[in-house]
Amino acid sequence: MLKVSFRRAEPDPGLPVVRPVAAVPAGFEVLAAARNFRAQAGQVLEPAAAPRHVFVGTGAWTRRDCETAGAAVVAHLADAPHLQLDARGIAPERACMIAAGAALRAWRFDLHRTRDVRPGPSRLTVLTEDPAAAKDAWEGVVAPVRGCLFARDLVAEPANHLTTKSFVKRLEGLAEHGIHVDVLGRKRLARAGFGALLAVGAGGSTPPLLAVLRWRGSIAAPPVAFVGKGIVFDTGGLSIKPAQGMAAMRADMAGAAACAGAMLSLALRRSPAPAVAVLAIAENATDARSYRPSDVLRTLSGRTVEVVDTDAEGRLVLTDALHYAVDRFRPRAVVDLATLTGAIVSALGHHRAGLFGNDAALTAALAAAGEAVGEALWPMPIGESHRADLASDIADIRQCVPSARGEGGWATRFIPDACHAAAFLREFVGEGVPWAHCDIAGVDTQDAPHPLGPAGPTGFGVRLLDALVAAQFEEEDHHVSP
Repeated sequence: MLKVSFRRAEPDPGLPVVRPVAAVPAGFEVLAAARNFRAQAGQVLEPAAAPRHVFVGTGAWTRRDCETAGAAVVAHLADAPHLQLDARGIAPERACMIAAGAALRAWRFDLHRTRDVRPGPSRLTVLTEDPAAAKDAWEGVVAPVRGCLFARDLVAEPANHLTTKSFVKRLEGLAEHGIHVDVLGRKRLARAGFGALLAVGAGGSTPPLLAVLRWRGSIAAPPVAFVGKGIVFDTGGLSIKPAQGMAAMRADMAGAAACAGAMLSLALRRSPAPAVAVLAIAENATDARSYRPSDVLRTLSGRTVEVVDTDAEGRLVLTDALHYAVDRFRPRAVVDLATLTGAIVSALGHHRAGLFGNDAALTAALAAAGEAVGEALWPMPIGESHRADLASDIADIRQCVPSARGEGGWATRFIPDACHAAAFLREFVGEGVPWAHCDIAGVDTQDAPHPLGPAGPTGFGVRLLDALVAAQFEEEDHHVSP
């Protein structure tokens, strides 16, 4: 992660200097007009190549504007190992938000490179009149950044390095921050009745596991529960995926990674809110032990599920994880994150995640949190017909609609599989529990650089969940505001 320090000093003339501005700086009006620089968030104006003194626009100084500004500077000065942010005269909180954007954009994953590693910004010195105040502000700002980068690191790992076992080992390392970690192995899962998770992971080279992360907080209240899909690699099982695009399935655990990153963020900033993350971790592979289309599984809830498509495994592992989270912890609210359906990508592209739920106040609060941190959501429906479509002749419910994969030709492209998946998951939450489901397929990774990061994993969901908890769950007399 970008090393950020604070000091009271004049800029070092040997290093690039960045000056945040909300308006065109005096004396540079002609140059700004020529280069269409209006000090909008993320716009960069560099008057001369040497000495490098860069102006960056901050727009309206919102959190998103400041982070965008910091990220834009890192992208513009990608060849400079050490940057200076001239934040004199700027509120420490705003300077820290700019530094946060810089840290997000500076992230790289070079762990497995042995040559041709491109250098990039690794240090940022923030020049301020009050370094102590800035450091205090940074402690609150940096926590969700570290959580986001933790999630990105997990998602970037290929499946031969991030197996189910190595995934939980990485999670167990969170104990040093005060997070209690419990891992349920195959025997405990079998004794408890995790029929869906065990079936999905039966063909994997390493066993299915359930990781439970708990942050106890400091207020006397039930926890907020995060539930994450952690499929370390998804071949599609016996309903195997085509080779084209299968490599991207190493990121099919991005929901679980985001939930873990959110827990790290809460712990780092010592959130008073109790929270728990229940992560269903497995490899969906092909093997003689693999589960089959037409199988009937008995889930942890006791309900039976008719398997239609082994490539719709995410909703299966989530059924057991959701039921466990609700039954074991009696949470104030449940939010699940999962790279669940291609249908949500067809609907929303790579711009927003799909938002489903059974509680209007919770979904509205999530949407507001997403807008605040730049992890945008879009509300999607769960209609009566979506649930009716899942009626089964041989079990309590079927997992999806048979033609969802396209076997029926052109018309099947219009099957609302994301809505069907949400309707399916809702059955395993129970009555009276506020629940929201975020289908993050399409936003968990990006093929090109984006405002707050390079191409690759985004860490989508970490800062969203952290912002939700900060806004809604850190008071003992909790009430979710719409």
